Amino acid sequence: MPNLIKVGMADYKVGAAPATLISYGLGSCIGLSLYDPKEKVGGLLHYMLPDSKQARPSDTPAKFIDTGFPLMLADVLKLGGVKSRLVAKIAGGAQMFAFSNSTSVMRVGERNAQAAKDLLAAHGIRLIAED
Repeated sequence: MPNLIKVGMADYKVGAAPATLISYGLGSCIGLSLYDPKEKVGGLLHYMLPDSKQARPSDTPAKFIDTGFPLMLADVLKLGGVKSRLVAKIAGGAQMFAFSNSTSVMRVGERNAQAAKDLLAAHGIRLIAED
């Protein structure tokens, strides 16, 4: 497939048509895409965790949605995307293991998905699909 841009875990990439952004093996991680249908530019963030606040400082900001998303959004806008036209899709957020203690801390996939929805709503970006 020509112009295929692979996005690894705890990473993000941006691109313009005809490029295709792709990520594999999401599990409890989330693949969050942003796309401007008029300019045909977008980005894909493959993040692992919903919040960096309780983690030690990381040189991998895309590991967390709260630190990776602003970077990806800024890069999509630099490519010519317009925030008011952006639409989003999310995939992933699986519950990978069964735990006898079902505290919310152990439901990483669910927390990841909710963090994406909350952040998109806060930025006024419409979520058009999720899986």
